[in-house]
Amino acid sequence: MKFRQSLFWDTDPKKINPKQKAKYVIERILDHGNDQEVRWLYSFYNKKLLKNIVLRSRILMPEIKSLWTAILREK
Repeated sequence: MKFRQSLFWDTDPKKINPKQKAKYVIERILDHGNDQEVRWLYSFYNKKLLKNIVLRSRILMPEIKSLWTAILREK
């Protein structure tokens, strides 16, 4: 996936390793990503990791955290 500069405004998106920086990538995409980026996220990372990061995140907007907690609980 080619990350948008506007999504990762604080770093060079070409240098992000999504495996090493999973928490950073997941939080940023869940908070600010578009549909295509969220679909990629859901296919790239396993559900257990996504759940863990969403539940422990102190960065996600409260509305986003509630939404993803509910979505990940159902599947």
